[in-house]
Amino acid sequence: MSASPSANMGCMDEFLVATGLTKSFDGVQVVESVSFTVHAKEIFGLLGPNGAGKTTTIRMLSTVLGPDEGDVTVDGHSVGRESDAVRRLIGVCPQELALYPELSATDNLVFFGRMAGLSGKEAKERAADVLERVGLTERAKDAVRKYSGGMKRRVNIAIALMSRPRLLFLDEPTVGIDPQSRNHIFDTVLALRDEGMSVLYTTHYMEEADRLCDRIGVMDAGRIIALGTPTELKAQIGDPGATTLEEVFLSLTGRSLRD
Repeated sequence: MSASPSANMGCMDEFLVATGLTKSFDGVQVVESVSFTVHAKEIFGLLGPNGAGKTTTIRMLSTVLGPDEGDVTVDGHSVGRESDAVRRLIGVCPQELALYPELSATDNLVFFGRMAGLSGKEAKERAADVLERVGLTERAKDAVRKYSGGMKRRVNIAIALMSRPRLLFLDEPTVGIDPQSRNHIFDTVLALRDEGMSVLYTTHYMEEADRLCDRIGVMDAGRIIALGTPTELKAQIGDPGATTLEEVFLSLTGRSLRD
């Protein structure tokens, strides 16, 4: 059984530091002065209703989009000035599936591994390792089109792990999947954290955030409006043992998470 999220709170080294991130599109400010840290060996949850600015923030954190103001460092490397160095440290698993359905899981992983700079031998060895991690070894040679939605999401995560990242971005990894795959993803994420990886995790499911995340940042209208452990956030409005994160979220934003 994996350790609970609180078990790793003793390790407080800052691995990702976001400072004053601001971004506008067509004169509309989407992200405003967002600052937070993700510690080494930590699962950090970034939560917010649709339109809160989470996706834009993640795109800035992962070198896809440059901020209008502010900066991000990953293990001391500036996203703005050292983007290549940052990309070597991160893995990104988007909400959208990025798979070739007619290829097998192994062939998908080898393809993306070669794209990441691995040799053919390295890509095949790494593919076998990550497919075992996500519980798909027995189906490794099957075409991805034959997979369930949950299995495809697990392959998506495996692709993000091919480069052995030290920081993994997981954007809504359990949307619309079966309970078996959901639980397997939980176990995988906790195991990665326990092995030393940092994880930035977005989800619409409050029970997931409560179960997995060491700390949580709540975004609304482009700003971070609350930051702390699940227990700390729940204590802001009542007894942590009797309060849910959903109640915290409604109290902070006045909206349900899926608004």
